[in-house]
Amino acid sequence: MWYPLKMTFHTRHYTFGERLIVDRLGKRGLPAEGRVAETWEISDYGETSGVVRNGDLAGRTLHDLVVEYPDDLVGQGWRGAAFPLLAKFLDASHLLPIHLHADDETAARKYGQPNGKTEAWHILDCADDASVLVGVRPGLDRATIRRALAEERWDDVLLRHPVRPGETVYVPGGVLHTFGPDTVIFEIQQTSDLGQTAMRADNDGQPFTPEQRERNLSELMDELRVDSLPKPVHGLTRYVGPVRIVVGCAGPHFALERWNLAVPFDVPARPDRCLTLTNLGDPVAIAWDGGVELLGRAESCVIPAAMPAFRLVPDGKAVILACFVPDFPRDIIDPLRAAGHTDAEIATLGDVPLGGH
Repeated sequence: MWYPLKMTFHTRHYTFGERLIVDRLGKRGLPAEGRVAETWEISDYGETSGVVRNGDLAGRTLHDLVVEYPDDLVGQGWRGAAFPLLAKFLDASHLLPIHLHADDETAARKYGQPNGKTEAWHILDCADDASVLVGVRPGLDRATIRRALAEERWDDVLLRHPVRPGETVYVPGGVLHTFGPDTVIFEIQQTSDLGQTAMRADNDGQPFTPEQRERNLSELMDELRVDSLPKPVHGLTRYVGPVRIVVGCAGPHFALERWNLAVPFDVPARPDRCLTLTNLGDPVAIAWDGGVELLGRAESCVIPAAMPAFRLVPDGKAVILACFVPDFPRDIIDPLRAAGHTDAEIATLGDVPLGGH
C-alpha cells in the first residue's frame, strides 16, 4: 500500500518575501507574479494539512493518514496529535521580523498545545554578506533587553553571525531570531505556528496599536529563553559507499541530512521512522518494489515508515535534504563517531544526548 507521498503545498505571502523560491530554487506550481514568502512543503498544521496528489491515497489529507495509520505512516509505536515534521522553503528577500516561538513547556503552559516550535534553517542561497541574528547577548538583564527591543536596536540585543550556503542553524523554542535580507532557506520544524514578535507591524504589514505592541513585547519577554546561543554550523560528514552525507543538525524533534547523489543510493526499510525528502537538484527517481516516483527540483515527499527499501536514482547530480525524528545512537551518534567525529563536534549539531553512549 505504501509509497512516496507527494503532497500539495501551502503558500504564505508575507511582506518579507519576493520571488526567490521561484527564481533561485526553480520551484514550479507557483503564481507567475506576486510575492511568495513561504511554501509549506510538508505540513499537518490545521488548515495547511497537505493533500496527497499521487497514487492510491490521492485526495487524502496528511492529517487523515496520521490519525488512521500512525504506525505505518510515522513509525511503529508513534502516537501524536499531528505529523511531527513541518518542512518549508522560506524567502527572506527582506529581513524577517524579530520574533521567537514557544518552547514545549510554554506551549503547554500558556496555550494548551501539545508542543512548541523548535526549528532549523538550512541556508540554500544568500548574499555574500548575509548574516543571521539569533540568541540574546550574554549579560543583559531583562529590562535592558525589553528597552532595546522597544527601540528597535536589534544588534544591541541579538548576536549576529555570517552565513554561507550549506550551513545550518538549529534554533530551539524560546530563542529570539531573524535572518535576511537576500536569503533563501529550507526550514524543518516541529508542527506548530506559535510565535511572538518584537515588530511594530504584523507579517502582512498591518501596524499594531501602541497598546498591542506593548502586550506583544510583554508576551515575548515571558517566553524568551536566554540560555541558548545557536551558531551556524557546516555540518558533519560521513559516507555510505560513494554517497556523501552531511548531518546539518539533530535534536529530539528532528534531524536534517544533506545527501549528495551522483550515483544510485539504496535506502533500507525503517519501520521505526518516516522520512521527508526534498530535492534541491536534478530530478531523482525513487524506485521500490511496486513502482517508481519522480521527485523533481524543489519538490518534496513523505516516505512512510512502512514503505519497503527503495533506491534513489539521480538524473545527473542531485542534492536531497532528508529529515526524520532520530534514534540518536543508531542515526546520529554511532555513525558520526564511526566516521571519526568527536563528541564535542557532534554536540554542535543542536541538542544531542551524548551522555552514556
